[in-house]
Amino acid sequence: MTVISETRLCRVMTMRFNLKLFLGLVIIAVFFTSFSWWGRCGTPQLADSRIYPDRVDDSAQNNYPHDIQAGKPHQQSEDIDCLINDDYVVNCQREGEEVYVPFGFIEKYFEVYGKVSTVNGRDRFDWQHSYSKVYVPKRTYDPRDIFMSFENYNVEIRDRVKCISGIDGVPISTQWGPQGYFYAIQIAQYALSHYSKNMTEKEPTIVKYVDGANVEENIKQWRALDKASSLTVMYDDDRRESVLRFSSSDVVDMTQTGNPTGLALKLEHVNDLIISLQLKFTSNGSISVSVKLRDTNDVYVIRYVQSSTVINMSGNTVLYGIGNRTRWSRLTRDLFTDLQKGLLLNNKFSRKVKLKNVKIISLVMHGNGLLSDVHLSTTSHLAFFFNAAEWLVTNQDDNGGWPIDVKRTLMPGVMELKPGWYSGMAQGQAISTLTRAFWKTRDRKFVDSALKAIRLFHVPSEKGGIVAMFMDKYVWYEEYPTTPSSFVLNGFIYSLLGLYDLKYLCETIQDVCSPAQVQQTLELYGTGMTSLKTLLPLYDTGCGTTYDLRHVTVPGSAPNVARWDYHTTHINQLLMLATVDDSPILKDVATRWTGYMKGKRAKHN
Repeated sequence: MTVISETRLCRVMTMRFNLKLFLGLVIIAVFFTSFSWWGRCGTPQLADSRIYPDRVDDSAQNNYPHDIQAGKPHQQSEDIDCLINDDYVVNCQREGEEVYVPFGFIEKYFEVYGKVSTVNGRDRFDWQHSYSKVYVPKRTYDPRDIFMSFENYNVEIRDRVKCISGIDGVPISTQWGPQGYFYAIQIAQYALSHYSKNMTEKEPTIVKYVDGANVEENIKQWRALDKASSLTVMYDDDRRESVLRFSSSDVVDMTQTGNPTGLALKLEHVNDLIISLQLKFTSNGSISVSVKLRDTNDVYVIRYVQSSTVINMSGNTVLYGIGNRTRWSRLTRDLFTDLQKGLLLNNKFSRKVKLKNVKIISLVMHGNGLLSDVHLSTTSHLAFFFNAAEWLVTNQDDNGGWPIDVKRTLMPGVMELKPGWYSGMAQGQAISTLTRAFWKTRDRKFVDSALKAIRLFHVPSEKGGIVAMFMDKYVWYEEYPTTPSSFVLNGFIYSLLGLYDLKYLCETIQDVCSPAQVQQTLELYGTGMTSLKTLLPLYDTGCGTTYDLRHVTVPGSAPNVARWDYHTTHINQLLMLATVDDSPILKDVATRWTGYMKGKRAKHN
């Protein structure tokens, strides 16, 4: 957040005092008084009986501003300097015995959050100790159902996703390197989010433009943009249906200053921004989709070409390579996401595009080829899910993993991973994806890939695997298998969820797993759960959690405190596990950690 200068604070606090400001300052003062007793993250010097009724004594009652609570007449305010820890001065306001500190200072000092909102015509100051949300499970975790709360994830729009590959249909990451690479964790999360959305959202709206049963009528909607282009109907033996055969120049005028060429289909849709089609090129060719921003009337072209280009932006054209498409294949693209990622490459375009402002104008085919089953839809979650599941099957190596070809540094010179490392979190979330793909299709290749993925759960980190040992006793499946070990909490729990999903599948469907594989998944999951329940207290700071245990494994290192979104991930994971494991520690710890999000602290001595 932008740092508020003392000059600005002075201007704000020296404004004319009025009733509304006074009421706002009273609210802030009450919170500040409480926080000044609690301290940053330590033990409270004075307990607040309204929050901790079990910690109050008579002396504490006398410290509350009874004149405010009783509605005594307001006193004139005046400026006063607040000396903070003998280090620096903040301009405050004094009113009688009360001192009011600017929330702009409190916000940064205590890392809390607040804003003025209007409720029923009145201004109200909303204070939050954290910014993230806990999702309490509504039912027992089912490995065939949604994954965690991933229906709320939108992986593809993250800044650290370069784009969705036109060739593979999965995210290309820039999280740990600007060059762009395939990151199995991100790909699995992309899959699980779309799988979960498919189970929670309503059925998509689908508008068909080409289908085998009505191709004779479909052809009438197309028009040739030049005399050399043609479109005919033919029967295709591979698809066993009638398809459209297009023929046009494969040369596209990128400047759009010359005469247009190709075969065009007018679309004119706003909400249906997923385009899907069956395609087979018989020569060089491309697909161009024109979209318009309705708030500015600017027109952009998203062009899909037969090349290995990842993404490029030239003028008002966004270019995606879709590889060689000389065999029948389905291309499904989210035009809104493809446009957004392209515009991010345009330094002149700085604002975010809103979904409601994007309108599809037309589809234009160039080159020679065959076309079938063209439609627009509001969503296509299963198509995106299976793109990722297929990628995991195709790109799994002989070790059963998905090596990450980028350097990862947790602590410079201490915890570093060279390109080619494996991740326990990647293995776990990939297994969660693959088992769900099996449940949907009953295709053996998905469960075989999931079973292959557990090989790395037997390989120590120092030998290129993912297994670390805490105090030579407790097994840990490392998200980042560094030496010394890092023991990242959320990544470990995701690996356990993957093992649980596979264990459930092996136990539920006979003959899918061998007896030895069933026993293997049971042991890996059981051993991991024992480690989790034993080591959970090490992540508790008394006011939050740590992301990992570097403060334990690296002498002299400070705790790597988890930011609130990771803290809530810890809670969400424990609550989910508690639906399938009745050990009290899971719920008890989750409840205590939830309290930290409301400003509660562990008791002092």
